[in-house]
Amino acid sequence: MRMPRPRVRREPDPVERQQPLRIRGHGIAWLPPLVVLLAVPVVDWSTDGDFRVLSWLVLVPGTAAAVCRVWTTALFALLAMLLYVVGDHSWGNQDRTGLPDFVLVAVGGVLSVLACAVRLRGQERMLHMRAVVDTTRRILLRQLPPDVGGLDHAEIYLAADSEARVGGDFYDIQPSPHGTRVLIGDVQGKGLAAVEAASVLLGTFREAAYHEPDPGTVAERLETRMVRHVRYCAHVGRDDAERFATAVLLDFPQLRSARTDRGPDTTGLDEVTVGVVNFGHEPPFLVSPDGVRPLPLWDGLPLGLSELAPHVSRTTAVRLAADETLLLVTDGVTEARDGGGVFFPLREYLVRALAAGPSVTDPATLVRLVRDGVLDHTGGHLDDDTTIFAVRRARNPK
Repeated sequence: MRMPRPRVRREPDPVERQQPLRIRGHGIAWLPPLVVLLAVPVVDWSTDGDFRVLSWLVLVPGTAAAVCRVWTTALFALLAMLLYVVGDHSWGNQDRTGLPDFVLVAVGGVLSVLACAVRLRGQERMLHMRAVVDTTRRILLRQLPPDVGGLDHAEIYLAADSEARVGGDFYDIQPSPHGTRVLIGDVQGKGLAAVEAASVLLGTFREAAYHEPDPGTVAERLETRMVRHVRYCAHVGRDDAERFATAVLLDFPQLRSARTDRGPDTTGLDEVTVGVVNFGHEPPFLVSPDGVRPLPLWDGLPLGLSELAPHVSRTTAVRLAADETLLLVTDGVTEARDGGGVFFPLREYLVRALAAGPSVTDPATLVRLVRDGVLDHTGGHLDDDTTIFAVRRARNPK
């Protein structure tokens, strides 16, 4: 017995998904040109004398070219020509417009079909480039597991260029035999050159943070890599000779808890000492139910500028309690301005949020709160790439 073939649901192609006129997943792009197609003969019939608007049927394929596919536009072009012929010979009380206006409708239809083909090709090229950018972003800013290295974390990245959707901000978490390292930073400048610099720093971080036991050595490796990148760009004649990057490096110790018959043993995990190295970046905020305070860190030079002064990477020890969360942001947050040029008051905003409830210290809640505050403050218009990163010790480290 022959089994029936299963019905395969056809997925719309990317261009179809980009069509602006859709209701409940069904395209209605054909509706505007159809309305014009029916309206023009009605208006022409209702006019008297020698005033004819039948040649306005040229608007039908023009409207279809803006919202429809090529074959749909060609169909509307043929319908417009057919309706023109019928209408020109049907109204006995009006003068005939004749061949010149028919040629206008026909030429307008041909040009509309060509314009539609050009529009769709441009859309396909844009979607292809967007797919390339999305792939680049996934490689650069890889998706982090929800509980990695004994840390709870959440992060949000917003690109200032809504089309490019990728910039010079970077972040990552790297577990290692020596603890868990976290890096967040911002490369000076924008564009693909900034993305390239961010990628070389992340590659170095992922290797050094895993193999090096001392966070100071990880910091030195990052500085050396940035200097090498800048020198290479200068050597090949690129305009990156003065590029640098600000960053913050966090070093969490091993956070594994022993298990007993009664469950996980969290003895000694009330506080943990976190090493912090700051490369000229915005200092992290320590958010707890008791309040918000910036960490007092030794402010080092940005990565890539060690030739300006002797490079000494100093690690600041910070005591982090179980209910405290570190909030790290790039200058897209601290330098966000409203219409009057007023900077976003991050600390005051967090204090007001904490007054509403201590649940703000949850990393996912915290990054969403800051994101919404920045977008409200700027009216949704970002002038710089924005990264919001929150991290704390996991309540039950694995």
